[in-house]
Amino acid sequence: MPSVRIDNLGEMAIVECAGRFVRNDAAFKLRDAVTSQTNARVVILDLTDMHAIGGGGLGTLLLLQRWAQNRDIRLKLFNPSGPVLDKLKHVDFEIATLSRNESPELDKAQRCTFVSDTSEA
Repeated sequence: MPSVRIDNLGEMAIVECAGRFVRNDAAFKLRDAVTSQTNARVVILDLTDMHAIGGGGLGTLLLLQRWAQNRDIRLKLFNPSGPVLDKLKHVDFEIATLSRNESPELDKAQRCTFVSDTSEA
């Protein structure tokens, strides 16, 4: 079952996607999660744990790219898994793919998220 988790850090939203995004309901879940981030200036889609993406998921990413551009929001893909990256290579995305080395603000956001998660336990 695909899952989506949102962490907000100031004007940045990190949307963590896990599972297989091959059915429409998964694509709709992703769309709804991202489009709810209207106060974010940067939305990072963490694709580390997304194991597969189908045509509906790719179409959703294109839709989200346009949605973000129309709202002057930076939409970034982070660490897509091998099978997902293979699919992304076949689509003409204007979204930059980030690696950990290229994104110190993402590393900082992840550290802050980890600290806040552990403090709740």
